[in-house]
Amino acid sequence: MSVSALTRRYAKALVEIAVEEKAVEAYGDELATVKEVLAREELLRQLLDSPTLALEKKEAMLADLCKLLELSEGMVKFLGLLLSKGRLCFLGQIEDNYRRQADDLSGIISAKITSASELDDVQQQAIATSLEKQTGKQIALTVEIDADLIGGLQAEIGGRLFDGSVKTQLKQIEESLKNP
Repeated sequence: MSVSALTRRYAKALVEIAVEEKAVEAYGDELATVKEVLAREELLRQLLDSPTLALEKKEAMLADLCKLLELSEGMVKFLGLLLSKGRLCFLGQIEDNYRRQADDLSGIISAKITSASELDDVQQQAIATSLEKQTGKQIALTVEIDADLIGGLQAEIGGRLFDGSVKTQLKQIEESLKNP
């Protein structure tokens, strides 16, 4: 089974549990917190991923982490399952898939806009409104700045990239001039 299929399965299972417990947002926040801690604490992550360290010691470290972070019982069990199956290293991908699936349930789609220059609130709202009309769903918009685009925008939504940047248009013109 591919890693992406595996992480989607774990995320789906967690979303289903979260829906039953009416804790979709809380589980998402807890996942994000654990992911951040493991990204920041390199040694802890290495120890938890180590094939040579006894599972009992890893479980004790994870239990201490969960207690320190005051995680819910459901999340503690989920992380314990990931640890016992050697899947804790996929936590970041599971969290990404969890967010996508939770957003799908709530009718929200994440969209990332990359712009050559700063967009004001009115421009961001206009883009979000346009995307909402096209998709029929609520848009959670994030905006990044990339001066290399020269001008225009790139929009990534639902795994698809829409590129209206000047940089890409110039590359297309260059290619058409090279290959008449």
